[in-house]
Amino acid sequence: MTSLMKKMALALTVAAAPLMAVSGASAEGEKYILVSHAPDSDSWWNTIKNGIALAGEQMDVEVEYRNPPTGDLADMARIIEQAAASGPNGIITTLSDYDVLSGPIKAAVDAGVDVIIMNSGTPDQAREVGALMYVGQPEYDAGHAAGLRAKGDGVASFLCVNHYISSPSSTERCQGFADGLGVELGNQMIDSGQDPSEIKNKVQAYLSANPDTDAILTLGPTSADPTLLALDETGLAGDIYFGTFDLGEEIVKGIKAGVINWGIDQQPFLQAYLPVVVMTNYHRYGVLPGNNINSGPGFVTADGLEMVEKFAGEYR
Repeated sequence: MTSLMKKMALALTVAAAPLMAVSGASAEGEKYILVSHAPDSDSWWNTIKNGIALAGEQMDVEVEYRNPPTGDLADMARIIEQAAASGPNGIITTLSDYDVLSGPIKAAVDAGVDVIIMNSGTPDQAREVGALMYVGQPEYDAGHAAGLRAKGDGVASFLCVNHYISSPSSTERCQGFADGLGVELGNQMIDSGQDPSEIKNKVQAYLSANPDTDAILTLGPTSADPTLLALDETGLAGDIYFGTFDLGEEIVKGIKAGVINWGIDQQPFLQAYLPVVVMTNYHRYGVLPGNNINSGPGFVTADGLEMVEKFAGEYR
């Protein structure tokens, strides 16, 4: 994995070589700030942190990770404002709620700070706020693809366990899944919160009240891990169709055991790593990819789990 990433970084640098004599390479040691919407409790973002750490090391730049401890988006907006005011060479940020975050991001761009949108939001929204590009997985599209897949497997009803319902991008996943199935979302989505015990209890309560539910969709390890426990305790593990967004150690174990049918890999490592590499080469050599980068969705099943299992929670 490390060797592959180094080759990718080198490839971008080599592609820029013809311009070096004209523009000259700026001094190394630039500083970038990545701002996410994730609360401290969400372990999925450890892969993001690993991605920027490796990119920073390889490109010889400083990359700082900042986030709202509780996941509060108003707090995140203030963090973006503070990040821009500190005068970094660039900001890499999620756009989980356009209404809340577009203002601070536009202000950063207007102040001369280059911005790349990663993880959440859409390419269109990235363009609207003046960002250089978008690197991520369009959430509705990913949910829709998952719904079409589940429909083909005979699913007609489901429970979407939404552990971050205040983020519109999370709801887009559930809505896309419902639309892919061709059913109304309605009360098939629950606000589970982020406490593992509460998530487990709410999943068990829903399935008890709706015993004909065909499938469960979780939105990441925060909701998937307690749901695995809920199914194990109720004896439904392996008997109910189970799909999830994202990967993690317990999710990989669930896929391997046949309890989880598939995981949607949006490749968070690339969402963090590529913006640092792209922005650094842009500042040093004036080169920039002509298109946005869709890092997902990719469906991970029990087939070909070896590499995913090895790096789950670290680089996958």
